[in-house]
Amino acid sequence: MDIRPASTVGELLAAGRLFDAQPRAEWAARFLAADGHVMLIAYVDGVPAGFVSGIEMLHPDKGTEMCLYELGVDEPFRRRGIGKALTRALVDLALERGCYDVWVGVEPDNEAALATYEAAGARADGRFAMLAWEFGDDTDGSQP
Repeated sequence: MDIRPASTVGELLAAGRLFDAQPRAEWAARFLAADGHVMLIAYVDGVPAGFVSGIEMLHPDKGTEMCLYELGVDEPFRRRGIGKALTRALVDLALERGCYDVWVGVEPDNEAALATYEAAGARADGRFAMLAWEFGDDTDGSQP
């Protein structure tokens, strides 16, 4: 397995089956151009097998932290330690960048995700509630 940062739109498009939906070239380009956005892709025999994305967040009184935004491993490659390796790679990158922590939100019944993150060294820090403002079926990303 080889884990490396995505640096081109082509890499993100080639890994499209790993995402919830097919990536769009214009969104992939914006992602790659945005400061603090990170995408690591795991390759097995040259084939994209999994990914992890992270976003650095900076606050004037806290410094910089990393949010593990999403982790995905293609079905045929699951249960081989790829998710754990990707998570550790993002945590190591956050340390290199001077982040004071890494956090991830996980549904409490997502046992696979919880086990993966705990195997990579994460520990629960209490209850987490997430609220959202939803803007409908905007598919072009143009709404605020």
